[in-house]
Amino acid sequence: MPGEAVTLQLGHYAGCVGAQWWGLQAGPGGGPAELRSSTLLRSERAPGGRERLTPRLVALELKGGSVGPVAAAGPVAAGTGTAATSWDGAVAAYLERDPAPRDGDRAEESAAEGRGSPHTPVPGAAPAPSPLAPSQDASSGGTERLWSDYLNVHLHPKSVYVIRQYMHDGECGCLEAFGQGQSLLQDPGCLEELEDRLHFYVEECDYLQGFQVLCDLHNGFSGVGAKVTELLYDEYSGKGILTWGLTPGTSNLGDSPKNLYRVMNVALGIVHLSRHSSLLCPLSLSGSLGLRPQPPVTFPYLNYDASLNFHSSAVLAAALDTLTVPYRLSSSQGSMMHLAETLNFSGRKDVPWKLLVAWRERRLRSCFAQSVVLRGIGNESHVSSSARTQPPSPLHACESAEQTLQRYLHTLFPGALSAAHVLEQPCRTLPPYPQFFSPLLTQQGFLRDKPPPSAAGVFSAAVESIPVLAALQASPVLHTLLTSLYMDVKKLNARRFASFFSAGVEQDEFQEALEELRTLSQCYETELEGSESEDEEDSD
Repeated sequence: MPGEAVTLQLGHYAGCVGAQWWGLQAGPGGGPAELRSSTLLRSERAPGGRERLTPRLVALELKGGSVGPVAAAGPVAAGTGTAATSWDGAVAAYLERDPAPRDGDRAEESAAEGRGSPHTPVPGAAPAPSPLAPSQDASSGGTERLWSDYLNVHLHPKSVYVIRQYMHDGECGCLEAFGQGQSLLQDPGCLEELEDRLHFYVEECDYLQGFQVLCDLHNGFSGVGAKVTELLYDEYSGKGILTWGLTPGTSNLGDSPKNLYRVMNVALGIVHLSRHSSLLCPLSLSGSLGLRPQPPVTFPYLNYDASLNFHSSAVLAAALDTLTVPYRLSSSQGSMMHLAETLNFSGRKDVPWKLLVAWRERRLRSCFAQSVVLRGIGNESHVSSSARTQPPSPLHACESAEQTLQRYLHTLFPGALSAAHVLEQPCRTLPPYPQFFSPLLTQQGFLRDKPPPSAAGVFSAAVESIPVLAALQASPVLHTLLTSLYMDVKKLNARRFASFFSAGVEQDEFQEALEELRTLSQCYETELEGSESEDEEDSD
């Protein structure tokens, strides 16, 4: 059986996504566990002798309030004989009410993708109250500035390492450039701290299958990630390294130096992270990684604010929690390396479905390989017809949800290598997960048969779970994404950015990385796109 994974969060936005992801692990469940909690979480003794689960996590952050306090009444940093991490911000409290009766983990269908429900509410019945009551501020994201504001799990003291050389925010002293991040892990003290924390978690694993790296791409943490993945590649040969390159939902910086730095950091980050990762996937709700801003990704039944990290990180966390299912299944022997090898061939290292890859919406005409997960759908929800009737479509002739999904993928992407998994367990969205869902959704994330009453004082119950359909694809869309990024960076006059290069990146090294980015983009090129690229170069 595949073993444990150690997670690294590198940067503030990575911390935001991570905090939401850990919260999804804490949701209640019923019936047999379809996912192994031990893949991501470790067991420890809490004060009083009670057993609790904590993330197997190393998070690198900056000083200056980017991480709030961990108090005894909140998400506690408690462990075994180690001094607690110093926290110096505010803490948010989420109070549990007496839970209302629940009807188990009944499988429902996808809310985010807007699919209808086979289940209908009882006419005239009022929705049951949510067992956890989110505050208005927690739901709207009005007060959440730090990821610790919505962290609802306990952390071990070894988890958070605050880097004191740089500030999280401000006009100066920030970790802005790729070279600054690289230089951090060339400092013996910083490197020793990181290795000590890694060894602590690795040594307590029965069988380590690999590392999950959540890394900011848009700032100097892209350089930190480059050195961290190189370290993991060298020290833990043969173990999986799945890297998720993260950028916030909006980046309206115009022609400011910060925007130009952002684009160069992203380009260098993708190149260096792909060198030592088993699989690299860029994740963002932004419409573009390049210089020209594009509208963020939209979903039909999510009313989220892409400018709020609290909101955008929650969407990405739900995607992550679903995409990582193949190597967390209780019933599967699949591992991180197996997932990476399924998608990573011919030099390709990445991409997920509803285009969370910072590129404007376009129809995916094809993909080379994909891992698809559908969760929150029970076997009773598949569309098979009675044996006595003629199926209206080939999908209705399938005998299970798995067969239906496989047939659908084969029809949509003929010739692609598709691995599919179906889970009854939905994605839990209890507080502090933001309640940014449409009022047209039920508590289980399905479309209502009719809109809820809108009379004064009548509110819809909180959405407690949602079905999710997510795919990790090696797709030609990445050729367009990476080529566009390459062209944007190539147009920049490098001589204007002496401060960026003075941080430790040589001009020759930068140009070499640009060519490597172009080569990486060509791995995703189809024959048709290849001929189009040649025509464009001729016209230039």
